[in-house]
Amino acid sequence: MSRYIAQRLLAAVLTLIGVSVIVFVLVRLAPGDPARVIAGLLAAEEDVQRIRVKMGLDQPLPVQYAMFFGRMIQGDLGTSARTREPVLGEVLDRLPATMKLALISMTMAGIVGVVGGVAAAYRRNSKLDFVISVGTLFGISMPVYWLGLMLIVLFAVRLHWLPAAGSAKATSYVMPSLTLAAFSVALVARMTRSSMLEVLGEDYVRTARAKGVREQVVVLRHALKNALIPVITVIGLQFGALLGGAVLTETVFGWPGMGRLLVDSIFARDYPMVQGIVLIFSFLFVAVNLLIDITYAYIDPRIHYD
Repeated sequence: MSRYIAQRLLAAVLTLIGVSVIVFVLVRLAPGDPARVIAGLLAAEEDVQRIRVKMGLDQPLPVQYAMFFGRMIQGDLGTSARTREPVLGEVLDRLPATMKLALISMTMAGIVGVVGGVAAAYRRNSKLDFVISVGTLFGISMPVYWLGLMLIVLFAVRLHWLPAAGSAKATSYVMPSLTLAAFSVALVARMTRSSMLEVLGEDYVRTARAKGVREQVVVLRHALKNALIPVITVIGLQFGALLGGAVLTETVFGWPGMGRLLVDSIFARDYPMVQGIVLIFSFLFVAVNLLIDITYAYIDPRIHYD
């Protein structure tokens, strides 16, 4: 296990380096001059050039990346071109809001999705199965921003039950969490149903029933436990999708998280901030997938990392 974790950590480091190269190149291929955006449209060319030199934009791309990489391995993600504050500090200030939203949505997706998938599989071809299948199709098909806007129109504008934006109240979490979790709930439910149907047809499940084991024990202990591995994989991958979806969700609901900060930084051509946020997102995604892989060995003792 220790050797496997070491190999995965090395792969994670290489992945983050690759991500840093890609995002570094992409933000510089975007149209527009960030120095001109920061200085203002009416600023003199001398002021724009001074900002360009200060940001290192007058250097060749390999030199710019070498400077960025040298600071990155020391934990310095640079200084925001828009706010003049350290990137890492601003990102860490916004990180708790995004993590709370993602964790609430992921918990909702795991519980509701697994329960719905098990119920649909156990009641295969019934009305309940049909309703859950239609609901999951609806959840997978809906764009995040459209669902968020519809929830705002219904619960904030028409019914006045929930706040339309912000995070000041506990009720502020309801609509963003539902919006962010809708796709993941549907995907987890579909995967759970498919995996449960496969497991329920196995010989050991029929043997347990033939021995007179209670149906609840057969479903939860024998079937569900063995059906969880692909479901856990989906839940782990969905955490990354939730972070990505948080960009749109936080923008729609005015949520003070990393997603909204990323959108604001892209429009402001704030290269250091964009790079820092994407790297933090990538780190969280890689870390969660490592934890999911390690969890496999504890769920299924047949799995060994030799």
